[in-house]
Amino acid sequence: MAGKAAAQAPSPPAAAPSGLAAGGGSSKIFQVTDTATGKVQGIANGPVWEFRGIPYGAPTGGKNRFMPPQKPAPWKGVRECFAFTSICPQTQADIRGEYGQLIMWDRQVGGMGEDCLSLNVWTTNVDRGARKPVFVSFHGGGFATGSGNAPGFDGKDLAYYADAVVVTVNHRLACFGYTNLVGAGAPDAFKYAGVTGVLDLIASLEWVKANIESFGGDPSRVMIFGQSGGGAKTSTVLAMPPGKGLYHRAAIQSGAALRLVTPEAGAATAEKLLKQLGISKANMGDLQKVSWQQILEAQTAAGGNFSPVIGTDALPHHPFDPKAPAGSADVPIIVSTCLEDAALSLTNFDLTEAGLKSLFDQRFGGKGPELLALYRRYDPGATPFLIQAQALTDSGLRRSSYTLAQRKAELGAAPAYMYEWNWRSLAYDGKFGAVHGIDVSATFHSYRDGFFAGSTPAKKMADRLASSWAAFAATGDPNNSHIPPWKPYDDKGRAVMIFDNDTRQEMNPRAEIRAWWDAHPPAPGARG
Repeated sequence: MAGKAAAQAPSPPAAAPSGLAAGGGSSKIFQVTDTATGKVQGIANGPVWEFRGIPYGAPTGGKNRFMPPQKPAPWKGVRECFAFTSICPQTQADIRGEYGQLIMWDRQVGGMGEDCLSLNVWTTNVDRGARKPVFVSFHGGGFATGSGNAPGFDGKDLAYYADAVVVTVNHRLACFGYTNLVGAGAPDAFKYAGVTGVLDLIASLEWVKANIESFGGDPSRVMIFGQSGGGAKTSTVLAMPPGKGLYHRAAIQSGAALRLVTPEAGAATAEKLLKQLGISKANMGDLQKVSWQQILEAQTAAGGNFSPVIGTDALPHHPFDPKAPAGSADVPIIVSTCLEDAALSLTNFDLTEAGLKSLFDQRFGGKGPELLALYRRYDPGATPFLIQAQALTDSGLRRSSYTLAQRKAELGAAPAYMYEWNWRSLAYDGKFGAVHGIDVSATFHSYRDGFFAGSTPAKKMADRLASSWAAFAATGDPNNSHIPPWKPYDDKGRAVMIFDNDTRQEMNPRAEIRAWWDAHPPAPGARG
């Protein structure tokens, strides 16, 4: 009974004071706490203390470029941590994309550069004895874009609602974090160049273990999680031997990564980059001399899949192929998808029923009428655009997510829980549906963005998912008073929590559709 009580969602917070100038939870505006490298000063935001831009690693330019992360230099006095700091160099979101506008992906604040190994902390208490659960968020954007500074990953609402400590992480991306230089002829000193970005994540977790008590956190209750690329990063960290013991629960939202990049494929991509830079085996030292602007230009021109490369002791094998990693067998996980995840990359909103049937025919071997009839039995009112998005999600990401959860369950150790987010946003006249990333806001108990617009139904959905996050971080079990009973997933029962207006657990949801794709599997994508 005590365990179940601990897993219950927190009581609704007291009403916030009215007015834009309302004060914090105490008369103090500033708060100072200790880290291993020096004192940091945060600022009050209502009842939450915010510490932004804390370095967990040294700058990654010059001699540190393409190398494992180094410890940050200590400082004297008190470091002001009021503002976001630099993010990894990256291409920016195209303002012409409606989905990018919807999720505000163009707002990656803090500037850009190679001094980018920083993290942000939100907490309601800096007492070392508080021992609050700790959330560590790995941002989305594939392995190529995004930051822990983006509006969608702001941690203050979750810190307040869950009475927890929330950490978001900035790290190296794309070619800066994932270039197999040794495979392309570089000396062995560049051994880890294909995994430096995820080694940054390990360094951030080492920082959490060493310092989070100074922010009121419990280093024995750390939950790592991420959506999309953040889910792929979480999948990867679960398979990394250096990460063992640094986290205790994990969640993979619409980002299941079964496989990553082989050394051969990574070397081919690295060779394209080096060719664009005009760097050969004879002048490899120039890799640490050219500007990051030149490197980003070369990356864009070269193209290729700059993602973690397997084959070193840091990442010896694929994350969840052919089986789940044994090193994290004792870590319970949550795995999820959204009903219409694939809508993020589609723009044919005016697709007709006839056009959808033709598209299915072309893409799925003349099975258009059969497949469309099957989907219409489950969702007769959805637009053709959304049915298209469901099918593309079912044939790819959802299959990978089911496989990941199944392989985790087969270890017979810690459980896997699965959910599917079916609640559709009214944003942009509802045309995106339950699109990729819609559940991120609910995870952070933030319901003021474009997806949720502060509506009463949206708040209820945020309460449900954030309460599940709070319970899971605290106990390793997501069950709480805001949702029906949630059973772990296995391939026999296939229990899935459906987050919708009528949130419910279903056993093997949309079973006929899943069986159809099992019988007609498309070629696997880059991540399995």
